[in-house]
Amino acid sequence: MQLTFDPDVEAFRAEFVAFLTAHLPSEAEATERSLSSAHVPEWARRWQRLLFDNGWLLPANPPEFGGRNATVLQQYVHLEELSKRRIYHSFNPQGVGIVAASLLSFGTEEQKRRWAVPILRAEITAALGMSEPGAGSDLASLRTRAVRDGDEYVVDGQKVWTSGAHAADVLLTFVRTDPTAPKHRGISVLLIPTDSPGVTRRPFPSVCSPDDLDFNEVYFEGVRVPAANLIGAPNQGWSVATGSLGHERTLLWLGYADRLEDLLGDFRPRTVFDRDAYAKLVMDAHALRLLGSAALAREARGEQDVPALSILKVLGSEAVQSASEQALNAVGVDGLAHPAMSSRPNFLNLDHFSAGWFERYIRSFAGTIAGGTSEIQRTIIAERVLGLPRG
Repeated sequence: MQLTFDPDVEAFRAEFVAFLTAHLPSEAEATERSLSSAHVPEWARRWQRLLFDNGWLLPANPPEFGGRNATVLQQYVHLEELSKRRIYHSFNPQGVGIVAASLLSFGTEEQKRRWAVPILRAEITAALGMSEPGAGSDLASLRTRAVRDGDEYVVDGQKVWTSGAHAADVLLTFVRTDPTAPKHRGISVLLIPTDSPGVTRRPFPSVCSPDDLDFNEVYFEGVRVPAANLIGAPNQGWSVATGSLGHERTLLWLGYADRLEDLLGDFRPRTVFDRDAYAKLVMDAHALRLLGSAALAREARGEQDVPALSILKVLGSEAVQSASEQALNAVGVDGLAHPAMSSRPNFLNLDHFSAGWFERYIRSFAGTIAGGTSEIQRTIIAERVLGLPRG
């Protein structure tokens, strides 16, 4: 097994490190905090635009879309260097990582120019309208309808848990366009400007962040959307959904590994808890890195391994949750304290590391739900890895 990178990858890393050294915003510049996953402060817009213009926003993309046609291994070291510095490349992660990526994969050339490029350049922000009451993990049960009327669609329905919708300019919205088709079919995708008449956004707090509003209920009442805003083919939205979640899961394990190691590192100087439990979490972190590296190598060879992503997501999200619980139990009542700001340098990523131990534990549950629940991932593993019959 080769545990080092070839010279071309290390040269790519060195060029990116030099860019960061020269251009990273100072703490004084980065004082304004992001208020939601679609609110991008002006300094962060400038930072994202600088990354785009220099090909460092999403290196896998071609230059006209903020990249430099990077290989999988080059993408990895790019994320690794961002992670070392706790830097967000964008404060609109779903807009950049899912919405714009879906437009580049399924949109027309006009849609790419009109919508994807402005999202990538932080000129506008975007949110993802998938989940509904009664249609969370089971996207195929969605009931928001879009009826074709000449050159427009008329949309009626509701979305929920729509992160950042109240601050977003556009919503990538999954709608039912053929109610007579089987539930996995008859779904289409529309890009809906949030200032369209009939769109109502209602942000609401979560139990782990009652002072921060990110989740939204979104209502559509007779919203008229140009047919030109249809992304992909009519009634083929399931393919877009699969691609959207695929964009979200790319190298996701790296984020879990970083979070787990940072959590253990933050905890170590504070107190000592059960050695066996701590040792298990350390082994989980190493296992996640090794299994992720193996999956990365397969992807670099052009091999598709969707079940491996499910394994990594279950392992990573549940290891972070277990570590958070162990830390909270060890700290005891002191874990209920919520520091206003971490003393650790973290000026470009102001949400995770500024949290108290209780909040970290509560937030860890999102990782086992978002992007496909642990239950769904285990079903994929059972059927596609273990070959078990459908239950």
